[in-house]
Amino acid sequence: MAALVKNVKYLSSLANVCLRSTVPRLSAVIIVRHINDRRQPLPLNLFKLQPAHSQFVRPFSSTTITVAAIEEKVLSVCKAYDKINAEKPFYQPRRWYAGKPPLTLETIQKRVELVLKLYDKINPEKLTMDSHFMNDLGLDSLDQVEIIMAIEDEFGFEIPDADSERLMRPRDIVQYIADKEDIFH
Repeated sequence: MAALVKNVKYLSSLANVCLRSTVPRLSAVIIVRHINDRRQPLPLNLFKLQPAHSQFVRPFSSTTITVAAIEEKVLSVCKAYDKINAEKPFYQPRRWYAGKPPLTLETIQKRVELVLKLYDKINPEKLTMDSHFMNDLGLDSLDQVEIIMAIEDEFGFEIPDADSERLMRPRDIVQYIADKEDIFH
């Protein structure tokens, strides 16, 4: 049912785009053809124009407009319309899904270092890729859990507790993420 509703919405938006781009052109073509072929009467509901002896009167006004003035206005609108739409494609397909940016070992390492440097209990000067969180940096187990949670937020996946207990160095975290994301080299 959801797929049917989605397809109906897609088709209605496509029809809306088609109508918005063709209806102004069709009405302008009707006026230009009428001006060139004066044998057929112009539809009165088009632009609310009323005929008056080969001239048109604007509604609620006593000013008359000549056929040449109407033709000039219609052609200028058509030229401006074509100029505006020439820059935009008629229909541009869009991607409605997204993927993760490509990862390499270097980008993983930089992102892990950034997360660790932004953690307030770690001294950035003491931080290296082989620094042990508890022995070298003086963190406790709760700090290590907070670091793992920050890494999870950064990379967008959950690290199980059994795996997080053995991630005690930045290099271990980088290697774990690379293995998890199937990144080699």
